[in-house]
Formats: sequence, structure tokens, C-alpha cells
Amino acid sequence: MNQLRREPLLGRWVAVLENSLRPEEYAYPSATASGPCKICEQGSGAEEIEVVRDSSGNWIAKVVRDSISVFTPHGDLGRKGKGMYDLMNSYGETEMVIESPEHGLAPEDMGRDQMEVIIDLFLRRIRELEKDERIRYVMVHKNCGVPSGDTCGHPHSFITATPVIPMRVKAELDGAKHYYGYKERCIFCDIMREEIRLSERVVMDTGHYLAFCPFSARFPFEFWILPKRHNCSFKEITEEEKKDLATVMTVMLRRLRKVLNNPPYNYVLHTAPSRIPRMEHWHTLGEDFHWHIEVMPRIKRLTGFELGSGMYILSTSPEDASKYLKEVSDGD
Repeated sequence: MNQLRREPLLGRWVAVLENSLRPEEYAYPSATASGPCKICEQGSGAEEIEVVRDSSGNWIAKVVRDSISVFTPHGDLGRKGKGMYDLMNSYGETEMVIESPEHGLAPEDMGRDQMEVIIDLFLRRIRELEKDERIRYVMVHKNCGVPSGDTCGHPHSFITATPVIPMRVKAELDGAKHYYGYKERCIFCDIMREEIRLSERVVMDTGHYLAFCPFSARFPFEFWILPKRHNCSFKEITEEEKKDLATVMTVMLRRLRKVLNNPPYNYVLHTAPSRIPRMEHWHTLGEDFHWHIEVMPRIKRLTGFELGSGMYILSTSPEDASKYLKEVSDGD
């Protein structure tokens, strides 16, 4: 029979259907954006922040300023009240990471070294952006394919610095703190231990990371990547962890593409907020939070019920999704 599952971190309920759909039963729009590629056409004219070059001097990845961002790096916060409402200026920064010089070549196809270059850029830019005391949170995310928000099809991701902590992240921080408050254990570490014990939703288990389909996923074939070493901040990963993460990301994204025939997806890096503005507020963060990456295939449109209730309906169970992802080869 169908199940209702409560996601333990946020308390959100999802419905998992008993009869899981197979990968080939999904129908979704092409994962390739149509029309001219703005990155290919205008990439050379964008304001470059950082460029990585190969031994021949050719660029292989770069960070540019996103000219159409809703955030601006100029001015002040301008916090004020308007009647019962609070508002501020859209101070912040959005940077685009162009992950490949070739339009149709994703970093996972270029190998682990290219993925490590991208991870290095994430690390360096987060560290730099957090030097601004007005910035509360820096989020890394990627849109791939039309339904994900991708508008050009060229491999790229975004780094967005905001003066507020996004609601989704804050809910995780609050949930993790509450869990630690009565169990004195990190909820993410507990989830990881339980997934390893059961093994039925684990896709990859390496020296430094666990990749698995969460028990109460929101989207079919959603998976998370958790570091095994408890650490609240992505900025503090070691060189060995960085190399292993590049391997896991390369393998998992290739498997996802193969099992679902190049699906659109989003991924988001959830890490600790900047502790510079409110150091005293985050005194338990090192114990109760755990950075991680959430990868969400966009192969199913949300219904009005899901949008209105916050209760997601999974047409493929996490157990079946993990099986498909584990069994497929990540090779060509």
C-alpha cells in the first residue's frame, strides 16, 4: 500500500506510491535549452572575476558576474519598516561559474579533474564573498535542463550571496538544532548511520562520502551527498575530501543522466551561514549542522495538491530509485 513518510529534519510529509514507475516511464521536455546560447555569444564580454587555464593557457572554467542578477553588490542594506512590514535593499551578489569552454561538454564528461576545478572555484568564491559582513549566506546551485530554470544549455552553476538566510536553509538549521537539543547528536550523522545500517537506499559509499536517496525524498530519483566527517561548513573540507567529492559528483551525475536519459535537474549545496555578522548566534552550529549536497531531478511537474500542502508525491520510491542508480554504469 502507499505510504506517508515524515521527513525528520523539517517535519514535512511525503506520499510514496506503492507501484513505482520505471525510469523509461517518465516523459519530460528536452533537457537542452533552445535558442542561441548567451554564454557562448556573450561569455567573452562578461565581467570576469576568476579564470582557470590549462597548461596551454586556454581557459577551462571561469567565474563571471551575472549581469541580470536580482542582487546588487553596491549600496547598503537599507533596512526599514513599512507599517507592519520589514524590507531592505537587494544587496548581494550573483556569480556564474561557466563550467566548460564547450557548449555541449559537461564537467562530469571532462573527468574528475575538471569537477575538482569547479569545486575549487566554489570554495574560493564562498570564502571571498563571506568576507563582506553584510552577507549572511552564500548558496551554490546548478540548473540543468529547461524545467530546472536553465535558459541556455551551456554547463554552468551559480554562487549567490545574500544578506538573509534563505527559508529552506533556516528550516534545516532550526530542525538540526532542535534535534541536537534533545538527542545531543547531529541529525545528519544519525541519518547517515541509519542509511549505512539499512543499505537499501545507498548508491555510493566511499572513504569520505555517502550518496543515497533520502527516505522521504521530495522528487523521484533525488539523492543527497553527505560527508562522513562531521563538519558544518563546506569551506573546511580537506584536500582528500575535495578529490573524493569530485569523484562522487562525477559518478553520480553520469549515473543520473544514464538511468533517466539525460534528465533536467537542480543541485544545491547547503552549508553553514556566515558567522561573521552574528557569531554569538551560531555557538552550537559546529555540533548540530552538517553540510551536504542535494540533487533533485526535475522529471515530474508538481501538482496543485503538492504546492498547496507541501506534501510531495513520489511515483518512484527512494528504494527503487537507489537500486536503478546503483545498478547502472557511469561509463559511456
